[in-house]
Amino acid sequence: MSRKCEICGKGQVSGNAVSHSNRHSRRKWNANIQTVRVCDENGTVRKANVCTRCLRSGKVNRAN
Repeated sequence: MSRKCEICGKGQVSGNAVSHSNRHSRRKWNANIQTVRVCDENGTVRKANVCTRCLRSGKVNRAN
């Protein structure tokens, strides 16, 4: 599954994990992507990968 929101395009970001002794190693933060059933403009129901911020803000029309 692609870790990218189909609505806003939010995906994985990378950076450094910094230890107490200030050693740096690469790490990544995954977006909170959920697979939900959505209803399109023409009424068809399909599954989509959507981030939780788009779900919470109402940018997605969920299918019943």
